[in-house]
Amino acid sequence: MRRLFLVFLFSSLLITGKAQYSSLNAHSHNDYMQMTPFYLAYNAHFGSIEADIWAVNGDLFVAHNKSDIVPERSMDLLYIEPIVKLFKQNDGKAWNDQQSTFQLLIDLKTGVEPTLSLLVAKLKKYPDVFDFNVNKNAVRVVITGNRPIPSDFGNYPLFVSFDGNLKLKYDNMQLKRIALYSENLRVFTSWNGKEPILLKEETRLNHIIDSVHGLNNKIRFWNAPDEDFSWKTLMNLKVDYINTDHIQELSTYLKTNRN
Repeated sequence: MRRLFLVFLFSSLLITGKAQYSSLNAHSHNDYMQMTPFYLAYNAHFGSIEADIWAVNGDLFVAHNKSDIVPERSMDLLYIEPIVKLFKQNDGKAWNDQQSTFQLLIDLKTGVEPTLSLLVAKLKKYPDVFDFNVNKNAVRVVITGNRPIPSDFGNYPLFVSFDGNLKLKYDNMQLKRIALYSENLRVFTSWNGKEPILLKEETRLNHIIDSVHGLNNKIRFWNAPDEDFSWKTLMNLKVDYINTDHIQELSTYLKTNRN
């Protein structure tokens, strides 16, 4: 009887210890390049959405390249205004059917200043939407791309977090401002996503992922293969956010292949 109990307990621990993935673990890479920016990822309940911004003539525009900037693709029109509208409709929540929220990963393409201060000024108008100190369900704003040096983190409001860099060392106060670590997968492996990762490369990735998790933080890899087998592999490695350009396909996969 005791042996059966121990077997059951061990099995239970294996089950509860296994990572559970949902659309909240999905990251919409370069979301603004989708046919329907923001809404496609939002309606799929993605936990992370990415926008690249440029500061031009005192305003912020969303584009991959400077030559792609057009007036109708401003940060306000593509992201801030739709998010604010939805929060009002949902009584201060991202979605009306769950308490979870999402992070807005904002890639600064122009210099930290004035880009970040322009963004902060816009977001400050809606503290109940973008400031988790005001509303626990607020959108988590995370800055990547051109980021301030760690010693300058304190120059910006606490509702602004930053994407970490594994090559940098942060003190305890700075670490509190790091929301996740985003890394280029190609730096660590030549894996094509169609077959298993080489053991030595998998070992290296496990070490990196474990080190980030040891900081009680999350990790995302960009420039990663983007199909069924690669998604499964990244989830088995316990990568926190699965990077994708294929929102609908990943959403369907996560619904039908719960880990």
